[in-house]
Amino acid sequence: MEFLVHIEQDISPDMDPDRLATVKAAEGVRGRELIEQGKLKRIWRTPGRRAVTALYEVEGPDELHEILSSLPLFPWMDIEVIPLGTHALDPEGT
Repeated sequence: MEFLVHIEQDISPDMDPDRLATVKAAEGVRGRELIEQGKLKRIWRTPGRRAVTALYEVEGPDELHEILSSLPLFPWMDIEVIPLGTHALDPEGT
């Protein structure tokens, strides 16, 4: 199944900069793992915001939840998930 996931980060400006750097570095490592596993297919940043939109391909909602909750920045994320299904007119779906 494919899911479009929009993530807004809500990180306090008072967060210790060293802690934030550590968490962001771990986030990068986890993201690369998900890319290598073929789970994270695409990711786009939202200019001017602490936000991304990503395309995940996973077995289903439970696996997606496990993946999202494994992200180091998860405690500071507001996440919107849109499940995707193929459309009869999709040129790649035919």
